[in-house]
Amino acid sequence: MSKPKVIVILGPTASGKTALSIELAKLIDGEVISADSRQVYRGLDIGSGKVTKEEMQGIPHHLIDIADIENRYSGADFIRGAKAAITDIVSRGKVPIIAGGTFFYTDLLRGKLQTASVEPDLVLQAELEKLSTTELFSKLETADPVRAAEIEPENRRRLVRALEIVATLGHVPPPQAIESDYEWLVFGIKIDSEALAARIEKRLHDRLQSGMQEEVTALLASGVDPQRLIDFGLEYRYLTLRQNEELTYEEMVPQLFAKLRQFAKRQRTWLKRDTEIIWKDFPVTGNDILPEVQSFIKN
Repeated sequence: MSKPKVIVILGPTASGKTALSIELAKLIDGEVISADSRQVYRGLDIGSGKVTKEEMQGIPHHLIDIADIENRYSGADFIRGAKAAITDIVSRGKVPIIAGGTFFYTDLLRGKLQTASVEPDLVLQAELEKLSTTELFSKLETADPVRAAEIEPENRRRLVRALEIVATLGHVPPPQAIESDYEWLVFGIKIDSEALAARIEKRLHDRLQSGMQEEVTALLASGVDPQRLIDFGLEYRYLTLRQNEELTYEEMVPQLFAKLRQFAKRQRTWLKRDTEIIWKDFPVTGNDILPEVQSFIKN
């Protein structure tokens, strides 16, 4: 039997993945599966760049607003959810389109990476959460320098999970590719650094004007732990620091912009290693990739 066919749209932050996925879905009767580690959470809207109902333009989206902030959503959770969504979409004669900036998730689903079969250790997690992010990274550097060299030093969730795996296995197993359950067509949006920087800066100011700080204020007022919010990435980290008056607005904006540019650079480095990506120069429209998509679906 032929494998279900799935399309993936990749690219650095602010490169237009969401808009392209929706445009393509309208052309081929597709539905979008979000591969974003923050958009799964209810309440993380503006800071995560969560697609709005208006932006969806009637295209069904999956794996958005499915988890509570206090719960942890893992790569294994994404695999289960994405596979269920693909089965559902294909069963209705639609085409699954995956878009999102958490490339770890898409690599897992494509079989390029695997999650370690280590059950969560809630007691150890609680102990590790008492440590600062710097202390967690230092601890991982000592325990597993290979994994430490690959991981984002400020990503507490990944650091805690890595240390959890190390505590059980002694190290984080190196990634090994496995055969995928699906056939893939993977596009990447190629955009030069300066154009991307301009888009990142504009999007940051748009989000601030749309109430991103107010979103953080409301989340903290509702009882969300500040450290938990900081763990949700750059925007939430810096806006929480601003909320706690550890940074002024004038200090926060340029620092956050610089960090977002660094993040985009790391994303591009990650993607460059992927030889299966078909690169398309920015700006990319649905019609630009439609012939390749139609050929892929028919064959």
